[in-house]
Amino acid sequence: MGTAVGGGRAVPRYVQIADEIVQQIRAGVLKPGEMVPSESELVDRYGVSGGTIRKAMVEVRASGLVETRHGKGSIVKDRPPVRHRSSDRFRRSHRQGGKAAYLAESAQSGATAKVSVLYIGPMEAPEDIAERLDVEAGTQVLARRRLYFRNGTPVETATSYLPWDVVKDIPELFAENPGGGGIYARLEDHGHEFAEFVETLQARPASKAETSELALSPGAPVVHLVREAVTTAGRVVEVCDTLMAADQFVFSYRIPAAD
Repeated sequence: MGTAVGGGRAVPRYVQIADEIVQQIRAGVLKPGEMVPSESELVDRYGVSGGTIRKAMVEVRASGLVETRHGKGSIVKDRPPVRHRSSDRFRRSHRQGGKAAYLAESAQSGATAKVSVLYIGPMEAPEDIAERLDVEAGTQVLARRRLYFRNGTPVETATSYLPWDVVKDIPELFAENPGGGGIYARLEDHGHEFAEFVETLQARPASKAETSELALSPGAPVVHLVREAVTTAGRVVEVCDTLMAADQFVFSYRIPAAD
């Protein structure tokens, strides 16, 4: 029996099965760290073909509640998403309290955060970054590339690009640990007061290299986020090019209705 009828519409059997597995995960019947039953077990349980179960598991993986490990099957994820709050994650009070944005938002969600610095040094500005920084393509900028972990799992890569004339007299920005509050705190210490942060987001499938770097399932979605840090003088003093595992982040925005 391939479909069921509900509300006047035929619901494919694989969708019903996927919905039931998802509900079991959300209800705690399948607990974090546990294996989802194997294909053969699900075939026996639901009395359907292996093809139907494989289609159901595609839907389950799309929910972001499980991760697939080669040769082992699907495992229920054991970490809730980090919640990005654009209205408060870059609050000055966080920086003054010694917390950079990622550490602040991870603490709010009860997660253990870690940042691994992959590269700090000069780099020729790529064309798209140069345009955002209002410099010529190929101009020397400072690049800071990091890999972020949440509860031991890589969830995000980010590269900050900063104009050389801004950073050359701020030695902390060349250090792995720029100090409490992160690079934004150091920039403000040196007179670059921020007026706003402008973010652009795009969702897409991860490339093969990105899948490896973030320990994702093949074809998993990622969010590509580019942020511009704009000072009260109207200058962009940092562009942050970020790639996030889409199932690990929830974006919540407050949008003023008044002028």
